[in-house]
Amino acid sequence: MTDYILGIDGGGTSCRAAVARPDGIILGRGKSGAANILTDPNNAIISITEAAKAAYRDAGLDEAGVNGATAFLGLAGTNVGDLTRYVHDRLPFRRTAIDSDGLIALQGAIGDEDGAVAILGTGSIYMGRKDGTVRYIGGWGFTVGDLGGGARLGHALLQEALLAHDGVHPRSRVTDAVIKEFKHDPRGIVEFARLSKPGDFGRFAPLLFDHARQGDAQAIAIVKTGATAVNESLDAIMALAGAPRLCLLGGLAPLYPQWLSEKHRSILVEAEADALTGAVALAAKGYKERQGAAA
Repeated sequence: MTDYILGIDGGGTSCRAAVARPDGIILGRGKSGAANILTDPNNAIISITEAAKAAYRDAGLDEAGVNGATAFLGLAGTNVGDLTRYVHDRLPFRRTAIDSDGLIALQGAIGDEDGAVAILGTGSIYMGRKDGTVRYIGGWGFTVGDLGGGARLGHALLQEALLAHDGVHPRSRVTDAVIKEFKHDPRGIVEFARLSKPGDFGRFAPLLFDHARQGDAQAIAIVKTGATAVNESLDAIMALAGAPRLCLLGGLAPLYPQWLSEKHRSILVEAEADALTGAVALAAKGYKERQGAAA
């Protein structure tokens, strides 16, 4: 019977899986729905299993073979609560290792080398590796963390739009754009905020950066506040990293560099690969270590 490994990248929006040979050569890929174990662990289990089976089908393999796979999962929500074991025990794989989605992003971006990664999307999390040891900063979620993330920026923009509407702060093009989106009714902003999740706030971040590039004073002030928080965390994570190599990932990665300090811009590097590739690499590494231990 042929052994296969699975790399899985489970996030709050979608779950991706890749089935590979034990040497890491990818044979097939699959995708399914959200897999954030913090917000919905039971649905995450379903999404993970569906993505794995889809990868097997894509590779021309019998999807029932997932039961014999060695899997490495990088999942959103593993740093809060005691849900990792709950999910681990309910997955169909023969061997399962679960860590954060940040770890597989780090592995994909810089391989086995020392350095650091910042994931700047709806939230924010930072990872640094030195001599094989990985340290984390942030990733605490929208309510008490994720400073500089898209959700925080979008939330701040909505606040600024209401302040401009009330005449407390000056109006600007970006606040006018927000008010216009809500049909010039501030109550619409309030109702939107009451019902929204972090990703809903985060969709306003690109609008904010766009107006900041155009010189909008209100947009610039919010972006600079976010960049200050990001720079502070980068200072901290680079102090833990073993090499001056920094990779920015996530939806805001292309938008942030011009707002960061020169010392961080000067050490930016392009990602070698994506998070799913990182998950496969870690699955292959774990498989090899187990085979070596058994020899």
